[in-house]
Order: sequence, then C-alpha cells, then structure tokens
Amino acid sequence: MNKKQLDNKIIIYQTKSGAIELRGDFTRETVWASQAQIVDLFNVDQSVISRHINNIFKDGEIEKNSNMQKMHIANSDKPITLYSLDVILGVGYRTNSKVAIEFRKWATKTLSNYIVDGYAINKNRIVKNYAQFLKSVNQIKQLLPADSDINPQDAIELITLFTDTWLSLNAYDKGAFSKGKLTKKKVELTTDKLTNNLAKLKSELIYKSSATELFGVERSKGSIAGIVGNVMQSFGDKELYPTIEEKAAHLLYFIVKNHPFTDGNKRSGAFAFIWFLKQTNILNITKLTPSALTALTILVASSNPKDKDKVISLILSII
Repeated sequence: MNKKQLDNKIIIYQTKSGAIELRGDFTRETVWASQAQIVDLFNVDQSVISRHINNIFKDGEIEKNSNMQKMHIANSDKPITLYSLDVILGVGYRTNSKVAIEFRKWATKTLSNYIVDGYAINKNRIVKNYAQFLKSVNQIKQLLPADSDINPQDAIELITLFTDTWLSLNAYDKGAFSKGKLTKKKVELTTDKLTNNLAKLKSELIYKSSATELFGVERSKGSIAGIVGNVMQSFGDKELYPTIEEKAAHLLYFIVKNHPFTDGNKRSGAFAFIWFLKQTNILNITKLTPSALTALTILVASSNPKDKDKVISLILSII
C-alpha cells in the first residue's frame, strides 16, 4: 500500500445533504476519498461499499497498491485508508442509484478539468468583469500568508460571494470592506448552549464515521467558556461586539484560530458560526452555501493573525 504524502488539496463535491471534501493529488492526476466519504457520495451502506471495493481488487480490475493510501490524522495514532478516483468510480459503476450517476457525470466533466487546470470555474461568469475578478483574486490572496496551501478553488468559491458588489481596488489596503447593514439587538450565547450543540454535532459525525472520540475534546478546561466570554464581553453597558454579525464572525475566528479542541476546530467553528446565525434569525443560506462556508473557514484558518481585523471585516461583508 502506497504511503507517500498526499498533495492535500481539497476538492469540494456538493451533494443535497452537504459538501464532501475530497483530497486532490494533482501530481498523480487523481483524488482520494475514505470509505466513509464514498458512503456519503453514493448513499449506500458501508458494508456494500466495502464489498464492492474488495471485489474490484479481487477481480484485478484496478491495481490495489497504487490505488490505496494510508493517511495519518492529526492528533490520532490510527491512520485511515483512502481510495483513488478509479476506485471511487469503480464503486459508482457498481452502484445503481441516481446519486452515483450524478457523481459519474460530475467526475468525468468537471473533476478531470479541475485536476488538469488546478481549478474549474465558469469562465462565462467572469468574462464581463474580468479586470475586477483579477483584483478580487489578488486581494483574497493578500489575506493569506505566503506559505499558505489554500486551494485555488476555495479562493474562487469565496470570491463568488462578491458577485453583486466587487471589492474596490483599495479595499484591502484601507481595510474598508463594505459591511452592509449590521444587526443590533440583544442575543443570548452561553457556554452550556454552545457546548451542548457541539456535542450533538460530534455524535452525528461519529455516527457517520466522519469523526472519532477525539473530535471536540477541549485542550484545556474552560477553552470554550473563554471564547464565549470574549465574544460576549462588555465594558460598562457597552458590548465590545455590539452586533449579531460581529459576534458570529468572532465566534468563527476564535474557534478556528485559537484551537480550543484537540481535533475538529475548523468544523466546530463553522458549525458554531452557522448555528449562531440561525439562532438569531439572520442566516442567509443562499449566500452561505456549504461550499462557500468551507472556503471561508479555510481562509480564516490559513490567514495571518496580524490580518485579524481585515479577515473579520471580510466575514462581515459576506454575512
């Protein structure tokens, strides 16, 4: 079994139930997915997926050693097995379902272009605003550290959120992203309520084999309480972050950047962000799609801490 390090690029495949992050390996022109992800892709029991994979290798349809990878998960001693695009499609061809057909079409038409070109975009969408598009790409890149491995697709997914109001040329330099109208009203955010909902997220992910018991375990007791305290802090009668949007943006930023958990900080931060917006009735699901949220979370995780205020402003402009 091949144990070489993967390129570790993320390709987002959107399903009706959510986004699935497939790992791109551009040097080998393939992608990799775990058995659990293949289960999510084709909506079939894991026992069926396992049987198909075993038969694919047993029949000699696909060479086993070059189409399996071992990958170690951060803060876990147990590696997971990943399967190549050929195996994923081999399973799809054996799975007679509408979802499998849709994935096969997407894989043949979109994924191959993504691997060759580095990313796939709708060129017609930007041709009328090409100059503004290039400026926006450059401004997003400036928010990332020089050694960031953020996927070009993720940056472009984020940029599509600005199709209505492109960033101005000097917005980044001045830190003057348009924040729109922010919502000032009293809201409640408690450690117990957030912790309980994060626990429900953990249970669901473990049930789907998408997380282990390490997910959501605090590195030190009181880490989440400290973040909630920072988000809700006030001096006298004035809140430090007086609007719902500012609270939500800082909740996402602090969970992702402060690493309060042993594992699952990005997923927990993204969940807390969406959960809080939903609780306060200002969540716009037409803008914050699963893939857009993934891109935004990755950008926050990859950003330089010195750019915190600018990243927060960017989040506020999207909300």
